[in-house]
Amino acid sequence: MVTPVRKKPIAVIGGGISGITVALEAADTGADVVLVEKEPWLGGRVFMMHRYFPKLCSPLCGMEINFRRIRTNPKIRVITGAAVESVSGASGDFKIALNMAAELVNADCTSCGKCTAACPETRVDDFNMGMSETKAIYLRHPMAYPARYAIDAGVCKGTKCAKCADVCEYGAINLNAKVAAMTVEASGVVYATGWKPYDAARIGNLGFGKVKNVINNLMMERMASLSGPTAGKIVRPSDGKEVKNIAFVQCAGSRDENHLSYCSSVCCLASLKQATYLRELYPDSKATIFYIDIRTPGKYEAFYAKVAKDTSISFIKGKVAKVAEDAATGDVLVTAEDIFGGGKKSYRVDMLVLATGMEPNNAGNGFPLARDADGFIADWKLPPGIFATGVAKNPADVTTSLMDAAATAIKTFASGGGV
Repeated sequence: MVTPVRKKPIAVIGGGISGITVALEAADTGADVVLVEKEPWLGGRVFMMHRYFPKLCSPLCGMEINFRRIRTNPKIRVITGAAVESVSGASGDFKIALNMAAELVNADCTSCGKCTAACPETRVDDFNMGMSETKAIYLRHPMAYPARYAIDAGVCKGTKCAKCADVCEYGAINLNAKVAAMTVEASGVVYATGWKPYDAARIGNLGFGKVKNVINNLMMERMASLSGPTAGKIVRPSDGKEVKNIAFVQCAGSRDENHLSYCSSVCCLASLKQATYLRELYPDSKATIFYIDIRTPGKYEAFYAKVAKDTSISFIKGKVAKVAEDAATGDVLVTAEDIFGGGKKSYRVDMLVLATGMEPNNAGNGFPLARDADGFIADWKLPPGIFATGVAKNPADVTTSLMDAAATAIKTFASGGGV
């Protein structure tokens, strides 16, 4: 095989686990890579996870290794705070126009934290799914990369306050910085734009946003994490009470023509691992999982069997019809069918977790990308030099996304971007 002669780098749009993997694998094959992320940091949604299934290990160790590989690889250029405005050109000669957020905090930042201590303004913490607050100048996660603070320009008072800039000993804060434009040239483009959780508030009968102690599965992940809003304690949002009796609703909006018609493939496994979070934290707790089908294909069947052996975890086949709140206690009242047990039954739990599905990030990111009926990128319809990977093209777990990203890196490099 003749190694392609490449004059321009590969551009990877999206700095989550799939985009990072494409960048690393492509760079290891000899390609130059530009990794573009719209947020101030890399990592995507993987950092929101407490543990991976089936081994129940933390994602932090793997991400630390990836960040070290990026830092020490001269073939990878990272651009954060960059939204893609347009992609033009053809295979071997693409031009990617970026809208760069104002660099209010530059690379001289040492993450000392003095700016946060001085800042008087607060913001809702989207990383913790709205369950906590940060200051207007903040670090999303203790392992954030690049390791520098960012400023929420929608909340910060700028030069009218400037307390953060006053205490910064390194001159890393410039509140007069302006937005800018940048153009990146590339031989090929990989879309690794990821996913977002389906908005559970759209599912009227399940109580999200109305019943205080109903949360979604990402909120559960953040709650269980030591870096989360409750420092790893699984407690009720309404009153901070330890959760000893929890229920999970599978296919919350999924496999439903009114919401998401497809199965997101990971929700059953996510609820299984989250049930173990509670059982490990509170040995006297119990969990109930309402399901249509438990889908744990292939190698994950053993994980399901292991969790199912726990007699304090119950599985009820049937759809949840109604969710209400006991105003006096804050308990969640669940009405659901029990197909094997017969008829409609009522349940009282401390907290209810909705296993919401994956939705593709719908932004076209500057190129009229072909999409399938569910809104994911139809990679088989993409023109030469354009690729998609991970959950940008179909729902998948982390392991599957990693394998797909590695394969995409090889395809992108082998194509030579048309050069």
